[in-house]
Amino acid sequence: MNNTELVAYCGLYCGDCPFHRGKIADLARDLRKELRQSNFDKLASVARIKNYPECYQALGGMVKIRCKRACRGGGGNPFCKIRLCAREKGCAGCWECSTIEGCKKLGILAKYHDDAYLKNLAMIKKGGINKFIAGKRAW
Repeated sequence: MNNTELVAYCGLYCGDCPFHRGKIADLARDLRKELRQSNFDKLASVARIKNYPECYQALGGMVKIRCKRACRGGGGNPFCKIRLCAREKGCAGCWECSTIEGCKKLGILAKYHDDAYLKNLAMIKKGGINKFIAGKRAW
């Protein structure tokens, strides 16, 4: 996969995403394996670690947060309204859209990414995708 395929329609960069990189999922998987091999569930009760079962369960959840495909390859939310809209309009990304200002579809990202996607979209619009990839991106 070339780096331009990691640029999502919304201006985020899948290569910066912990779900796509998979390191957290790998570490959680490895820690769960070590905990099982060490019979840590028994040691946790001796050490009075009361929330061990919840911790182990949370690690299991982290193992599942892997996104093997980037947005353009069908990764992420399959019902993403941003992706569907860009494809419907024939845009390579929201940076090509004439109605980007005040877009309600993009607004959903603010909860998780503040205004990073807007900064990224402005950078892509100004300098192009290759310059965006080579530079410092917002997340």
